Amino acid sequence: MPGNYILASRALPGSSLNMLRISGAVSIPLREIEIKAIRSQGSGGQNVNKVSTAIHLFFDIPASSLPERIKERLLALSDHRITEAGMVVIKSQEARSQEANREAALERLKQLVQSASIVSKRRRPTKPTKGSKERRLKSKLIRGKTKTMRGRPGLGD
Repeated sequence: MPGNYILASRALPGSSLNMLRISGAVSIPLREIEIKAIRSQGSGGQNVNKVSTAIHLFFDIPASSLPERIKERLLALSDHRITEAGMVVIKSQEARSQEANREAALERLKQLVQSASIVSKRRRPTKPTKGSKERRLKSKLIRGKTKTMRGRPGLGD
């Protein structure tokens, strides 16, 4: 049936299995992730028409319990899966089973949050050394002389 909502976890309340672990310090409670089962697209015979195996995953960034710095970095990403309102929408329909698609969608959410939690190092501007400048100019002179030797003899000499 299209529009079926399934639980994000089958673990007991309060257990660590109710969390999607992103890194050692960051995890998302599965109650903040909404998962909806829908019918898959494309060919596949009777199974596609009868069974809701595709998964839509919804995750509200501003309302989540993620640290503020990760929320800001996620909202600043220019990713087509993040809406203007800050909702992450991930669709998974690669596998023929609902459970496999659910795991794939959760893994994609995990990778998205991990990419936002990594802070890239700032580039320190550097100047070329005196020796590298001299080597570059010397190679340019040699290359220029090689090219002038390719001309017709006697006209400019």
